[in-house]
Amino acid sequence: MSKKEKTRPEVITKEAAARKIVDVARGVHEDITKKGRKPSLSFPVRSLANVKYDAKRGHFEILGKKATRTLSYNTVKTFAQSMRLLATTKNDLLDRDDIAGKREVYYNSKSWGECRFDSQPESDTLLDDMEAMLGINREQLGYIPEERGGDVCGELVVIDRDPRTGADIKINCAKLGSGAWSIPSRVEHLRFETKAKLILVVETASLFQRLVHHHYYERANCVLISMSGVPTRACRRFIRRLADDRNLPVLAFTDGDPYGYCNIYRTLKAGSGQAAHINRFFCVPQAHYLGVTPQDILDYDLQDATHPLADVDIKRAKDALKNDPFIRHHKEWQQALEQMLKMGVRIEQQAFAKHGLNFVLDTYLPEKIKKGKFLP
Repeated sequence: MSKKEKTRPEVITKEAAARKIVDVARGVHEDITKKGRKPSLSFPVRSLANVKYDAKRGHFEILGKKATRTLSYNTVKTFAQSMRLLATTKNDLLDRDDIAGKREVYYNSKSWGECRFDSQPESDTLLDDMEAMLGINREQLGYIPEERGGDVCGELVVIDRDPRTGADIKINCAKLGSGAWSIPSRVEHLRFETKAKLILVVETASLFQRLVHHHYYERANCVLISMSGVPTRACRRFIRRLADDRNLPVLAFTDGDPYGYCNIYRTLKAGSGQAAHINRFFCVPQAHYLGVTPQDILDYDLQDATHPLADVDIKRAKDALKNDPFIRHHKEWQQALEQMLKMGVRIEQQAFAKHGLNFVLDTYLPEKIKKGKFLP
């Protein structure tokens, strides 16, 4: 096995996931029947205090702090809910190859008698706990996210499968007319065929549509993916799987503001502190930041196409410089944020339209890609 293959997060089979749940249940049973003690469940602490940025792996990692949920008078309901959720996951989803949304989990519990959930945030929290305890992302357990995954267009054939027959279904993302293919909520089973040289990930839907309309993916020989803001779990997992599977570089293109840098791009690249227990599945450590950078404003004469930084922008940038482990690790990002704060402006992707509607695809993107100098 190559070094690169070892760094790829494992795709857990339904059988392996079911076995992990059985192991947890067996431990609880043995505590009661053989060891004569109160049963307990152990979960990684999901907070920034239990997170570090692992530069070698390229994402936020969960540390060793754990919380133990021991059966007691005060925890009996939560403990029962945890066990019932584990049972439902194995028996109703994994064993039957079925799926469920978070909202369905909440309503399904109404048949659980006294251990039903009183609100969806209650069930969402336990679902996150279970995901962290098992070390398996919930999509592989059969839970589907509510949000859309993102849009894809370009030199890529996605091999999906018919859920009824298991037969392969090939989707050519370069032959979709004026539209694009939507990333599904679950992407673990997908396979890929492509001769593309890179993946270009774009923040805004409007710029993505311009690139699609003018078939930019043909001249750049790339796969275009629209994030439409902070990328969803499905979108990030799709990008990671495609990049790993086809050994493709990933370039990110967002608005030039603290939100684009510290929320959208940072989440794509390194994940988030709150989800450190599953970042290895969803981060894209091979991603690099193409633009828009503060230096681009000067290099492309865009000073009169900017907007003043709002108070929230300034606060977000300063907080990142002070507290964000990813930013603090990379001097290049510190310099970029400090340059932005000194200039006092932010810039949108569409600002290149100052030089013509297609300047971004005729000049900016080709020049930046050819130079090959990107932020980490």
